[in-house]
Amino acid sequence: MRRILELPYDAAKLHEIEKWDEVILSGSLYVGRDQVHKQLCRMLSEGIESPFPFKGNGIYYMGPSPAPEGHVIGAAGPTTSKRMDPFSPSLIAAGLLLMVGKGPRGREVEEAVLKYGGVYLQAFGGCGALYASAIKSVETVAFPELGPEALLKLEVHDFPTICILSSTGR
Repeated sequence: MRRILELPYDAAKLHEIEKWDEVILSGSLYVGRDQVHKQLCRMLSEGIESPFPFKGNGIYYMGPSPAPEGHVIGAAGPTTSKRMDPFSPSLIAAGLLLMVGKGPRGREVEEAVLKYGGVYLQAFGGCGALYASAIKSVETVAFPELGPEALLKLEVHDFPTICILSSTGR
């Protein structure tokens, strides 16, 4: 089934998504890879507020390339999600329920998605130009010292994904 999901999302909409649904995202989508995840988990453990609200928001595992002239971003394809697995269960438990990336997830992430009602959406490898065309703006939100691994906020429109893990378990 094809689903349109506006970001930030309403929790009821997230729970309607089932495995193999095509999910088209529009709105604000955050970007963070393993170094951002490590920082977010540290902040959680120290009781420091996250630089963005987890509730209603999602995170995209992507390493941006520099923007060519006249574009807001270069290629923006997904990176391997498995690298975030050591951090994801804690972030899911804290309310970061929507993840977008590439490749399979570990058992602990699958269990956290089911327990807390999240979804893992698959972006398509090799489609960096397609994803870049869906990105309307880019803003560095936190950790600028990480360079291309900084926490970013994207405004996306018609960003295509497929649900691989859903809270329904179906």
